[in-house]
Amino acid sequence: MNVEQQSLLYLHIAVFLFGGTAIFSKLIGLPALDITVYRTGIAALALFTLLTLQKKKITLASKKDYGIAILLGVVVGIHWVTYFAAMQMAGVTVGIIAFFTYPVITIFIEPLFNKSAPKAKDMLTALVVIIGIVLLIPEINFGNQITLGIVTGVFSAVFFALRNILHKNYFSHYSGPHTMLYQTLVACLMLCLFIEIPPGQVTQRDWLLLLLVGVVFTATPHALFASSLRHLSATTAGLISCLQPLYGSILAFMLLHERPNILTMIGGLMVVSAAIFETWSVSRGRR
Repeated sequence: MNVEQQSLLYLHIAVFLFGGTAIFSKLIGLPALDITVYRTGIAALALFTLLTLQKKKITLASKKDYGIAILLGVVVGIHWVTYFAAMQMAGVTVGIIAFFTYPVITIFIEPLFNKSAPKAKDMLTALVVIIGIVLLIPEINFGNQITLGIVTGVFSAVFFALRNILHKNYFSHYSGPHTMLYQTLVACLMLCLFIEIPPGQVTQRDWLLLLLVGVVFTATPHALFASSLRHLSATTAGLISCLQPLYGSILAFMLLHERPNILTMIGGLMVVSAAIFETWSVSRGRR
């Protein structure tokens, strides 16, 4: 297995774990911002412990890198708050679909940094993904709360796409755990003053769920995702990440008993097909 194929494996594992993240917006009885603060705090502690045990260097190489780390932390913090808020307002299915406009957003933002035009293949794949994601929506109901949730989900998508591109271009020389340590730490510190429910009032059940989402569904996949960006473009990562709605739907069926309809299954098939094509294209070295 070469480096590029290993990066693809890391990316697919990360995407599967990402698929379970949205479920916690319904399982944890806290506001979106509070979930983000506790989640990032736990993730930062887990990553710091991992790097310490591995005797890896914690500090960054330059003052410029600290500035970039702060910027990335702010961007990812805004992304996570709006992500959980979208799930809580619009529901897991609609919220995650709104968020998954980010691969398309990435396709049109990334060339601005690379000074290149979007590739025709990526634009065609993005179109297939958009159609598939639209079909995943079980029912269109633009009530105020749902509309606000959709807008919030798209807003979250913009910041996630921006985070991936900034990381790829300016911070990918650090390992996945190293870069995510700073991003989760900055996001936690930035938002901790705004929490509504202090630690002493969080239930034992919610603490266990926060520990699970912080370590298994945040620290691990984001470290793997960041590592994959060292050898894959943000566009490739974004398109392959479109497997996340499928994984999320499967987990929602298993844990929340949500049953997909025929359009959801067709849309999921289109999304999976696009992701498989992108994986095959990268592994064959055709990018």
